[in-house]
Amino acid sequence: MSFDGVFTHEMVKELRETLLSGRVSKIHQPYENEIILVIRARGKNHRLLLSAHPSYARIQLTEIGYQNPEIPPSFAMMLRKHLEGTLLEEIKQIENDRVIQFIFSRRDELGDAQNIVLVVELMGRHSTIILMNHQTGKILDAIKHVGHSQNTYRTILPGNEYIEPPKQNLLNPFTAEKETVFHLLSTAEVLNGKYLQQTFQGLGRDTADELAHRLNRDLNQKMQVWNGFWQQVIEDPQPTLGKMSDKEFFAPIAFETFEQTQSFETLSLLLDAYFGEKAEKDRVKQLGNELIRKVENEIKRNQSKLAKREKTLADSENAEEYRRDGELLTTFMAQVPRGAERVELENYYENNQLITIKLRPDLTPNQNAQKYFQKYQKLKNAVKLIHQQIAEAKDEIEYLNSVLSQLEIAGPMDIEVIKEELIASGYLKKKNTKKTRNQKPSQPETFVSTDGTTILVGKNNLQNDQLTLKKSRKTDIWLHAKNIPGSHVIIKSENPSDQTLLEAAELAAYYSKYRHSAQVPVDYVAVKHVHKPNGAKPGFVIYENQQTLFVTPEEQTIERLRKNNSK
Repeated sequence: MSFDGVFTHEMVKELRETLLSGRVSKIHQPYENEIILVIRARGKNHRLLLSAHPSYARIQLTEIGYQNPEIPPSFAMMLRKHLEGTLLEEIKQIENDRVIQFIFSRRDELGDAQNIVLVVELMGRHSTIILMNHQTGKILDAIKHVGHSQNTYRTILPGNEYIEPPKQNLLNPFTAEKETVFHLLSTAEVLNGKYLQQTFQGLGRDTADELAHRLNRDLNQKMQVWNGFWQQVIEDPQPTLGKMSDKEFFAPIAFETFEQTQSFETLSLLLDAYFGEKAEKDRVKQLGNELIRKVENEIKRNQSKLAKREKTLADSENAEEYRRDGELLTTFMAQVPRGAERVELENYYENNQLITIKLRPDLTPNQNAQKYFQKYQKLKNAVKLIHQQIAEAKDEIEYLNSVLSQLEIAGPMDIEVIKEELIASGYLKKKNTKKTRNQKPSQPETFVSTDGTTILVGKNNLQNDQLTLKKSRKTDIWLHAKNIPGSHVIIKSENPSDQTLLEAAELAAYYSKYRHSAQVPVDYVAVKHVHKPNGAKPGFVIYENQQTLFVTPEEQTIERLRKNNSK
């Protein structure tokens, strides 16, 4: 389901019940198009997510963590200036449209009451968040600035008067008179989702199709079906995640057209489940694009370097031929004509058979001979190092591929951790920011197994080294996905239960390149059998005496083990 007017109607009701009269304590803008307001209401802190994302625009309470940028964006600073410490007095939806106003009250410098409005417009790629003065109707700032050249109907710039989005001349299904509705339903040539969308305000296509399905199921009881649908939405909401034709949809009630359903306690929890992974991937893409490009470029550079070194190694096999040609040219110098491109000489190494030797016409016979000796000496010297250089290039590529794999499975909060590793490894330069604060190195994530055993998971290669080589006892159990890039996992026990071992193996499989695969092989062994070769890249170890488990990682298991740690 799209976040349509019907879902907006119910979400506004949910937020009112939870947030009204709450005080804004913190404001963050962790991502380009998303704002988090931390509101203290009814003795608890709630995180209100306002998203103007082109694909995932929504409003909801969220329990998903986020990472704040070191320097807050200017819009976040403007929100802090006007909203921190204010009381949330009202949340209202404009008709049945996807426009929501959050009205806050505060005192100005003179002590006079003042209302500040945060307008959220959920309009696909035109979604935006606007801060405005309620009394003057003037825009204070917006998360996206829109000039006259971009939109001739209205401009969204600080100082301009706020103009509402264009309105459609459609009926609000929550307030439309029954007689009017009856007439429209009875006279429709085709009573389908498209007709309902063109007649009533705020219906997404899936909501309209569901309502049309119910109406057509009982054509003689149209008004009874109509009233029953809206009564269920208003009085008995059932936040539902449903599937149709292998596609997921979310709705405020269980649709009859859903093939599979999963219920949630609140609409916000439903949206966390629906948008969680989709939005996380997009956030990672936003935050990690620069790192991904950097790592991919380094991989290409090292692949090019490896190809050149392998060619040099192949050429070194011909080194003796260069020495032979140089010696033949020196021996038969008088027979070599000046300015020739090639010469035929008797090869006394092979029964005086004639051999053709290429020449550079611009060089003398002696210079051509010396050129061959130089090539021979260069390759002879190169071969001493070339095997080591090829091994180094392969190690470099393997390491960079492991970082790339970590970026592919990373959450938004892991990006800074990986950036920290690339800075420490010399691939990135540390940026000097005005904001100086002593940041502690990131720590491995802690999980707790069903029987209460602590399990630690490294989220980048620096953490992996620290975890395996410095923070673990020799008798702890170490796990890693077999022969694929992934996290180091440590069970803080020398004799874990079979269940703990399987749960830790699921963590190792989940935090690897094969996260979405079935029957992932995971090696496990005591830490004392894990060693790091001298000079090896971060995260690289060798081990012996291992055993192997085959597991299929399940996200529900990972979340359960994570929640066990917070109990």
